[in-house]
Parts: sequence; structure tokens; C-alpha cells
Amino acid sequence: MAEAVARIEQGLEGIVQNLLKAMTAGDVVIYPTETLYALGCDATSESACAKVMEIKDRSTAKPLPLIIGGVDMLGLVTDDRPSALLLLASAFWPGPLSILVKALPSLPSCLSDEAGYTSVRWSGHPFASELSRRLRRPIVATSANLSGEAPVALPEDLSPTLLGYAGAVYVDPPWPKGGKPSTVIRVLGSTRLEVIREGAVSLKKLCDKGFSVTIADEG
Repeated sequence: MAEAVARIEQGLEGIVQNLLKAMTAGDVVIYPTETLYALGCDATSESACAKVMEIKDRSTAKPLPLIIGGVDMLGLVTDDRPSALLLLASAFWPGPLSILVKALPSLPSCLSDEAGYTSVRWSGHPFASELSRRLRRPIVATSANLSGEAPVALPEDLSPTLLGYAGAVYVDPPWPKGGKPSTVIRVLGSTRLEVIREGAVSLKKLCDKGFSVTIADEG
């Protein structure tokens, strides 16, 4: 049994190394998060982020979201760390809560909106989190589907075309849980939040932690 476990661990390590090698080379990768499969890359690489935008046919008005492998990695994304952000991180991370923060000016422009904000979360999926930690950088985490297609939670539903773009892919368990994508919020004050998109973390859960919540005006 010990030998079998060792072989499995060695195989997993090889997959991890393949993804790390691909991202270091500027390629895009496909990997699971706690909710859905993600198309991603090294978020500090302008050219790699541009590849993701092109593959997704994504508007520059929709910045690419990020994941990190721990609260200690926030400094790689932002210098803006108000007490409310840290409280939210303590309550909901690792997990599907994406928080808008002021992006470091050194990050690629397609990661932030006109006001300079990007969204980041500490992924609750052990592989996604470990991937960021091992790369020692934030990772792009947009849903692994082509424009007009539905997000994917099962490996067999991944687009063959999309798989062809990837320098490396991880599809082994644990698989994404599916369901709603991450909730996206903006911190307005010490206890006030604006919900840009309600997802896996409900408004009630946010309110239960002592925050007052408003819904973003989609118009």
C-alpha cells in the first residue's frame, strides 16, 4: 500500500511540475477550483494574460480575476489591505469569495478595471491553492470555457478546442463542486460591502459576519 501511495504522489508531483513549467514559460493552463474549472496563467506575465483574453474573446472591460495560495500572498496583488478585507479573509478564505482590491501598478493592465481594481481570492481548492504557492505568484482564474459556452465543473465537459490551447492540464480529483461561481464584493467601509455578483457566498452569510450589504447597480 505504501508503495502505491508513493507512486500516486510521484505522479501528482509530475503533473504539478508540468503546470508550473508551462506557466513559467508563459503558457496558459487549465486546473480545478472549488467551484469550476479555470483557465489561467502566471498573473504577472503580460503576454500570458493577453493569451487568456484572446482565447476567451474577453472584453477589456472585464478584468481577469485572480487567485492566491494564502493571505500572506496578498502583498503580491495589492498594497490596499483595510481591516475589513482582513476580517473577510479570516471569515471566508480559503473559499469562493472574490474581493476587489487596488491592484499593484506592476501587474498587467488586463487584470484591473478603469479605477485600478482587480478581484482576488484564496482558492478553497487544494490543488489551485498549492499551484499558486508553488509558483509564488498570483494566478489568473477565469472560467475554462470558450465565449458563449457554459462554465465547466466536470472534466468530460471541457472543450477540446480549449484543451488544445493549454500548455498543461489538471483534471484529476478533487473535482470542482459546481454550482454558483464565487461571490464578488467591494469593501466600502469598515462594515459596509457592495456585492458585485452574488454567488457561492450568500448575502446572509456576509450579513451574519456583521457587514451591511448593498447590491451593485447593474445599470
